[in-house]
Amino acid sequence: MSSEAPSNANEGCVGPTSQEAGKAAACAGCPNQGACSSGAFSSPAALAAKEKEKANLHNALSEVSHVVLVLSGKGGVGKSTVSTQVAQSLSSRGYSVGLLDVDICGPSIPRMAGVLGREVHQSQSGWTPVYANPNLAVMSISFLLEEGDAAVVWRGPRKNGLIKQFLTETDWGVGGLDYLIIDTPPGTSDEHISIVQYLNNARSSGQGASGAIVVTTPEEVSMADVRKELNFCKKTSVPVLGVIENMSGLQTKVSDMRFMNDQSDDCTNDVLSMLKEKCPELLSMMAITDVFPSAGTGPQGMASKFGVPYLGKLPLDPNLLKSCEEGVSFVDQYPSSPGATPLNNIVDKLILALPVEDDEEEAEAMET
Repeated sequence: MSSEAPSNANEGCVGPTSQEAGKAAACAGCPNQGACSSGAFSSPAALAAKEKEKANLHNALSEVSHVVLVLSGKGGVGKSTVSTQVAQSLSSRGYSVGLLDVDICGPSIPRMAGVLGREVHQSQSGWTPVYANPNLAVMSISFLLEEGDAAVVWRGPRKNGLIKQFLTETDWGVGGLDYLIIDTPPGTSDEHISIVQYLNNARSSGQGASGAIVVTTPEEVSMADVRKELNFCKKTSVPVLGVIENMSGLQTKVSDMRFMNDQSDDCTNDVLSMLKEKCPELLSMMAITDVFPSAGTGPQGMASKFGVPYLGKLPLDPNLLKSCEEGVSFVDQYPSSPGATPLNNIVDKLILALPVEDDEEEAEAMET
């Protein structure tokens, strides 16, 4: 499919400015066929508007070192959790980070980043994002809604228009960003096609999607959709930075567990008291159980099959969930929690795959 194809174009679109636009076999039944065949997309005015859009994208992203998409074909696998906590961890290490929420109908980033209820302001330089901390700027449709619980009932073109505004009109501040983390909705729909096209347009000038983190849970119901997402990345030439296996198992200290008897009565205090008296060393041990049944070789085998990196497992850690509810950095707030080391390892791999300029200069200095 052409990189210029509209988001609702047929598979195999030749592009609206092609001489075969509206005439090729792939055009049959496309909702844009009439406009393409009339030359509406290839008129001087349309071409000038396209070039202006590319220039705006390039200017907006010229001070962004790396753009990272967080994707998954499946909903509810923890994309927003991963997006927020990766952004929080990077900002804690001193990197300048932007966190862009393009899940237009279900924006959860503001709560997870601890900036719920805040507002963005518009100036001559564009929208000023909300800062969760001095190194972390957040942008979301949630900041533009008068009513926090209001439903966003928009069709594709309007959502795509807002995504383009986010990309071109957000002022990420003096000095730009080391990393722009983009949290996406589930699937491979209009929003995904549009954002990849916008970034690919900017890439022709040296910018664009640096890569994608793909999130899944271990069961086949999730991986079946995530395989579609990996194929989407392949078709759209988005490099896959790696697959994260989220919610790989519940891990918690025995002392943090609750207990019930055969009558479903809470007997936590009695059990903990007995353990403290009879076997106190058990209280500090970790209890681990699988929540989702792993299918076949699991997410690691899926990553291997697609020839992409496997970034590791994130357990279902109650403190990680608590951090997202409270809008704090998990690895800073709970450094000894079971999920902290795996998350830090994932961030280490991301930085290694996408070093910023200062990191590269330091590495070269150490080698010499």
